Amino acid sequence: MEASRAARRPSRACHGRRKGANNPAQMRAVFSFRPLTHADLPLLHDWLNRPHVAEWWEGPLSFEEVEQSMGRDIDAPLIHPMLVYLDGVPVAFAQWYQVMGADPEWWTEETDPGARGIDQFLANAEQLGQGLGSTMVRQLVTELFSDPNVTKVQTDPAPSNARAIRAYEKAGFRRERELITPDGPALLMLIRRADFEQPSLAVASRADSE
Repeated sequence: MEASRAARRPSRACHGRRKGANNPAQMRAVFSFRPLTHADLPLLHDWLNRPHVAEWWEGPLSFEEVEQSMGRDIDAPLIHPMLVYLDGVPVAFAQWYQVMGADPEWWTEETDPGARGIDQFLANAEQLGQGLGSTMVRQLVTELFSDPNVTKVQTDPAPSNARAIRAYEKAGFRRERELITPDGPALLMLIRRADFEQPSLAVASRADSE
C-alpha cells in the first residue's frame, strides 16, 4: 500500500511465535509509540539488515535506500512511521496509514475513508517468541480505534509467513482473502470496529494497557 518499497516490508514481518497467553514478558509489556525522525534512520537501517527482519524485506538495504524511502514517508501526510519503545528502549518499528489514497498503486478499490493499515516488526531476535509482537499490535490497534472515525484496521502478511499470521490472529485479526499486491501475494487480514469492541478483545486490550 505504501508510497515506498521499503515501507512495504514490515507488513510481512510481525515477528512473534505463539507460546501462550500467560507468557510473563507479554503480560508485562506496555509499548509506547513516537513518530520516526530523520535522526532515527541509521538505527532503522541497522534493524532492517538484521537477518530476522531482512527475511521479509527486500534486504539487504543500503542506508541510501532507507534514507530515500523512509525519509520520504516521514514527510508523507497519510503514512505515519514510528519507533516503538518498551521500558524506554526502542525495540521495534511500526507504521499506520490511511488506506484510501495512501499510494496510487495500492488498495485502489478502497472507498472507506475510515480504513487504516499497519506494518511492524520487532528489532531484536532475542525478543521473538514471547508474545510481544501480538501485544504490540493490539496496543497499536487500540490507539487507532480511539479515533471514532476509524472503522477498520488491516494488514497484509505474506501467505507463507505463518508466524506473522498467527500473531495477527492472536491480536484479533481475521483472514479475509489472498490477493496480489505490487509486492506480490499477500493475505489481507482485517479487524473491524465491531469485532474490536467485542468483550474478549476489549478485555485483552485493556490488560495490555495496564
